[in-house]
Amino acid sequence: MKIYAFMADGTEETECLAVADVLVRGGADVKLVSVSGRHEIKSSHGITIVCDDVIDNVDLKDADALFLPGGMPGTTRLGQCKKLNDALLDANAANKRIAAICAAPSVLGKLGLLKGKTATCFPGFEDKLEGAKYTRTGVVTDGNVTTARGLGFAIDLGLELLALMTDKENSDRVKAAVQYNYND
Repeated sequence: MKIYAFMADGTEETECLAVADVLVRGGADVKLVSVSGRHEIKSSHGITIVCDDVIDNVDLKDADALFLPGGMPGTTRLGQCKKLNDALLDANAANKRIAAICAAPSVLGKLGLLKGKTATCFPGFEDKLEGAKYTRTGVVTDGNVTTARGLGFAIDLGLELLALMTDKENSDRVKAAVQYNYND
């Protein structure tokens, strides 16, 4: 299973990397793809991250899922990338998995991909979920689209995607391996 996680200057690094980490632990082939025209991006907290590739070198139709992390101004930059927007529209038409967290569901809203769906996002971006029914739920899946509220739900998002794209047992195995939600 191939998943492309898109990054731009200003992306919230932990939202991206926590989700990617959970997916990799579950057997996914996750590629970090820069939309900034170079492999290196500077995260929303000033951390330099080297992506696996740049969007112009990637066949986006290869992906089983497309993932957009949030962060500002990273979300704005993701939304300005025509190639990414076209890939999201194509993926939706093919009923492929699309996921976004924090501010990034606003990109899906702008493209009309949330019309008639229940979705969530970082507080303050609700009006950008055009056509969606907003919920405060941490992670919500409606059809082929999964959205999450923010950084505090990044692991939950990764586990949800893993359960959807493989199976619940695999997701539960990763959850146990990373000691998530354990008190003893």
